[in-house]
Amino acid sequence: MTRTGLIAIVCAAGFSVLATAWPAAAQMPTATGTGPTAILPPSARPRIEINPRPAFRRCTSWYVIQYRPSGRVLFPEKHCWWQRG
Repeated sequence: MTRTGLIAIVCAAGFSVLATAWPAAAQMPTATGTGPTAILPPSARPRIEINPRPAFRRCTSWYVIQYRPSGRVLFPEKHCWWQRG
């Protein structure tokens, strides 16, 4: 048997193992992740947040002189934050 034939057989066997194990692994729950789909331990309670007032974004902006190899450049900068109100 040639080397390419042997490589093809090994690859086919590996893909068949992956194909049979993939659906079983997709249905098993895992405890990894931080989103709402993460599985919580039995003693942990879900966190509830109550936001009575809407929040809006406040921003302030200004210009800064930056020194570049081509010379001085007037560059805009911005700082934003969330404020309730």
